[in-house]
Amino acid sequence: MQSSKIGIDAGGTLIKVAYTENESAGYRSFRSRDMDEAAAWIENDFDHPSICITGGKSKVLASKLHTSAMTVVEFDATMKGIDFLAHEQERTLGDGYLFVNVGTGTSIHYVIDGRQERVGGSGIGGGTLLGLAYLLTGMRDYDTIVQTAGDGDRGQVDLKVRDIFEGALPPISGDLTASNFGKTEMMPGRTPANADILASLIGLIGEVVVTVSTNMAAHNNADAIVYIGSSLRSNPLLQETIETYTKLAGKTPIFLDNGAYSGAVGALLSLDEK
Repeated sequence: MQSSKIGIDAGGTLIKVAYTENESAGYRSFRSRDMDEAAAWIENDFDHPSICITGGKSKVLASKLHTSAMTVVEFDATMKGIDFLAHEQERTLGDGYLFVNVGTGTSIHYVIDGRQERVGGSGIGGGTLLGLAYLLTGMRDYDTIVQTAGDGDRGQVDLKVRDIFEGALPPISGDLTASNFGKTEMMPGRTPANADILASLIGLIGEVVVTVSTNMAAHNNADAIVYIGSSLRSNPLLQETIETYTKLAGKTPIFLDNGAYSGAVGALLSLDEK
């Protein structure tokens, strides 16, 4: 049996767990709908652990555990986890930075002098990806959606700037999106491939996230934007879109290893502050 400390971020889509065992860290995640499985794993694999939980479903998960657990504010835990992971990975965030949590939805926070403030957000996020992917293609499994999108061509569905300025030199990059899904009206009688649809959907989500985030960064005079969240998990197309468009906006995108576990790491660290 393991004797450890456990930090948990119980979100709307995933339950992320960070734990220490013999001075080494481990990570594990469960789907939120599999909360009973997560609780059983904690009860069976750990011997009287110290537990701290954050996230929207923290109270529900705590009620399923026989071991008492402390709770902390999600956004503060996330900031704490980001700072820890950035230091561990030797990433410089600057005096003031934004962190953007692309989870079920998207939440944007400005961090300065060890304090965070929520400055914006959007209902566009991983829940949007799962919901629209199902409505458009019938697919439900996250990994299948992301893998299928990796084979897609956004140019088959999205209207690019170069498509509008046909035969002329556009005033901005022709590779930029003029209209997400805007090319579909030119396809009478033809339905795009699922891979192309999903690639365009992920592109739309990434571009919306970046537009809102970079505007908030400009408003707060922040250069670095740390992107975290479960929606970036094994999703290179979303990360690539976010990275490209953030740089085009003149800001510095930062992606941390295990960044999706920032909230769980922050909850874990909070156990040492009791």
